Amino acid sequence: NVDTLDLTGLDTSNMTSMSYMFYNSNSLKSINLSNFNTSKLLYANNMFNGCTSLESLDLSNFNTSKVTNFSNMFRDCQKMKEINLSNFDTSSATTFANLFHNCSSLTTLDLSSFNTNKVTYMGSMFYDCSSLTSLDLSNFNTSNVINMGYGMFYNCKSLKQLDLSSFNTSKVTNMSKMFLQNNEISSCRFAE
Repeated sequence: NVDTLDLTGLDTSNMTSMSYMFYNSNSLKSINLSNFNTSKLLYANNMFNGCTSLESLDLSNFNTSKVTNFSNMFRDCQKMKEINLSNFDTSSATTFANLFHNCSSLTTLDLSSFNTNKVTYMGSMFYDCSSLTSLDLSNFNTSNVINMGYGMFYNCKSLKQLDLSSFNTSKVTNMSKMFLQNNEISSCRFAE
C-alpha cells in the first residue's frame, strides 16, 4: 500500500538491470529517483509496468546511453499525463515494444530526441494512448524495424495529427492492426 518512495539514498552505480523494478506497484503515486546513477544500465524493460496510480516521474538525470531494452517500460501507467524524456539517449535501443502501452492519460509526448537507428521492434508502442492528440515521429529512423504490428497506434482515438514522414518500412514484416480504431486522424504524413 506504499504510495510514495524516496530512493535518493540508494546506490545504483553498478546496476545493469532495473527490469520489473516497480512492476505492478499499483499504489505508488510518486517515486524520487533524482539520485539514480544509471550509467551502466542495459535493461529498463517493464520498470514501471503496472504503476497504474503513478502521476508523475522525473527521469531528467537518467543516463540511458547503454540501455538496449525499453519494452513495456511505462506500460499501464494510466494516470501519467506527461513524461519528460527529452534527455533520454536511446542510441543503443533495439526494442520499444509496448513502451507506452495503455498510457491512456498522456496528452502530449515529445520524442524528438529519440535515436531509433538500431531499433527493430516497435510493436504496440503507442497502443491505447487514447488521450494523445498529436504525435510527431518525423525524426524516427525505422530502416531496421521489422515489427510495427499488434496495434502500434491502436485506439489512439484522440489522435488528430500523425507525422510518419521519415518512416522507412522496407524491412517491416508486420503492420497488423497498426491504425485500428483511429477515427479522429485528419492529418497523417507518410514518406514520399
